[in-house]
Amino acid sequence: MRGITGTMAALWLCGASIAPAHADTGAELAAKFGALESVQNIRISPDGTKIIYISPDATDSRALYIVDIANGGVPKRIISQSAPGEPITWCAFATDVRIICQIRFVVKEAVTLLGFSRLVALNSDGSGIAAIDTGATSRSLAIVQSGGGIIDWNVPGKPGNILVTREYVPEFSADTQMASLDDGLGVDSIDVVTMRRKMLEKSRTEAASYISDGKGTVRLMATQFKDANGYDRNSTTWFYRKPDSRSWDPLLRTQLTANGLRTGIELEAVDSGKNVAYGFGDHAGRQALYSVSLDGNATQQVLLSRPDVDVDTLISIGRDQRVVGASYATERRSVEFFDPALKKLGEALGRALPGNPNVSFVDASADESKLLLFASSDVDPGLFYLFDKATHHLDQVLPARAALEGVAMGQMKPITYTAADGTKVPAYLTLPPGSSGKGLPAIVMPHGGPGSRDEWGFDWLVQFYAARGFAVIQPNYRGSAGYGSDWYQQNGFQSWRTAIGDVNDAGRYLLSEGIAAPGKLAIVGWSYGGYAALQSAVLDANLFKAVVAVAPVTDLGMLRTQYDKYTSGAIVRAMIGSGDHVRAGSPLQNIRAVTAPILMFHGDRDQNVDVNQSRAMADGLRGAGKQVTYVEFPGLAHSLSSAAARTRLLQESDAFLRKSLGIAP
Repeated sequence: MRGITGTMAALWLCGASIAPAHADTGAELAAKFGALESVQNIRISPDGTKIIYISPDATDSRALYIVDIANGGVPKRIISQSAPGEPITWCAFATDVRIICQIRFVVKEAVTLLGFSRLVALNSDGSGIAAIDTGATSRSLAIVQSGGGIIDWNVPGKPGNILVTREYVPEFSADTQMASLDDGLGVDSIDVVTMRRKMLEKSRTEAASYISDGKGTVRLMATQFKDANGYDRNSTTWFYRKPDSRSWDPLLRTQLTANGLRTGIELEAVDSGKNVAYGFGDHAGRQALYSVSLDGNATQQVLLSRPDVDVDTLISIGRDQRVVGASYATERRSVEFFDPALKKLGEALGRALPGNPNVSFVDASADESKLLLFASSDVDPGLFYLFDKATHHLDQVLPARAALEGVAMGQMKPITYTAADGTKVPAYLTLPPGSSGKGLPAIVMPHGGPGSRDEWGFDWLVQFYAARGFAVIQPNYRGSAGYGSDWYQQNGFQSWRTAIGDVNDAGRYLLSEGIAAPGKLAIVGWSYGGYAALQSAVLDANLFKAVVAVAPVTDLGMLRTQYDKYTSGAIVRAMIGSGDHVRAGSPLQNIRAVTAPILMFHGDRDQNVDVNQSRAMADGLRGAGKQVTYVEFPGLAHSLSSAAARTRLLQESDAFLRKSLGIAP
């Protein structure tokens, strides 16, 4: 392959990166790091001549922009968010001139928060807006929360047709009107121009999901039954179709264990040419990528596995979502391409782009001659690029976070430390830019989940604190995902003593290495990380001198009760478990052990962790005479996707940490 060329000049990049003339104040840094991503979704048209992307404005409302690449590359706003709390979450080209967008919103019914999504279609100039009908009417016997999910953008011979899942609900009859008995999940074919829809897969009450082959044919169906109380059961049965068949045949079964791990192979995609399905399942205690034949034999083959970490992500490209590889994270994320041409291209791009970044394929034109790429690193929030295969030209498109151009970042270094029982725990250490790495105020930052993990790359929360002079360590404590079933243990709730012990040992490591100055150690966490921050103060009251918890779980019993209102209630109850660990592992039940000052933040539209978790903790701490500050954000969900809210979170947490640790403002 010829070398990659390019001026590296932006097509519509807003300004060059200019170093600030002065050192940013804490307030200025909080505003820059608190700003939402400039590009929250980006796609290229089938013919490769246009790009659309979603970007927030000063009030956090999101707008859809279009760029005509051939005619100057000037962004033009097409549509804007219609109402507060109803953001446009993604948009994509259905045809060269027709776009599909999803809008999400949350409604409070009594004390329960219900999430809804809806799909709309529009022309590339903003005209012809039409809602994709959910089928719900005034006679429907149930609400329809999902507006549908697109499972295929290609229907051969029918340009402009897409396949969309649909929640069918039965209707009652009134007078002489005929009632509809359709109930459950089905698949419709929709013409995005005429908006006509046709039932392709009849609704089934037990259907949980469908997977198409990227060529207009539904090949897989997952079924999940409910128990007598209406809760989802923990087993899923997969059915498949042979080529040119309409009958469903059983293929395999997966089971969710009590601790939250899945047995069997969870399927994700179909390759019609090879007549196989791809999915992830256990192999020697680690998650591996499998293929399963769809020829009646259900032959399983391990395609990619690692002895040290899980293979966890399937890589696909283009409108037909062609599977081209898989990825996994060791100290850094790596991609194994099955497609030789893309493997060669990925290696060339890695050499061509500065800073040795992570490079991922975001989207492609229909013929894959034009590729949208994203490249980022630990010290670079990232840039989107457009690559032309014919000319081997690589051009910058847009920065992921325009507000952070020119801001110095701290390098994220993979390390290991030793837990109290001798176990080596992987972690990432980020030091302030230009720091000696010794005698610093320091933060332990456990990740959320707990079934997740931290990875090498840009993190706006970490980098803000590093810019403010803090060393930050991110431990992948036992209970984290990505390192196999033994490391996951019984999950971070049932095995909380091990998980929180590892988190606390990360703080002891910072002190023993002289990275953290004596008396200058704090802990900051979000979601499960917020739980870990609070529970760490229960397990060792003297280790951390300040605690910041964002959207934290504070009581495991309350978490179980919260999810009793949803169909996943039985699964969540099993994951949390029952017994002495529930009370002992709940910060709310152990407030008297806490001595460090605490700062908490929470949004009152949080569906992941009910806001009452923080309210109860704040009330309990005040009642016990403890030091606590609680900030609640009206109308915001778990991620606090608001520049104003995130800026306030950063500024107030920075001030809180400095006061608690005795650091100059």
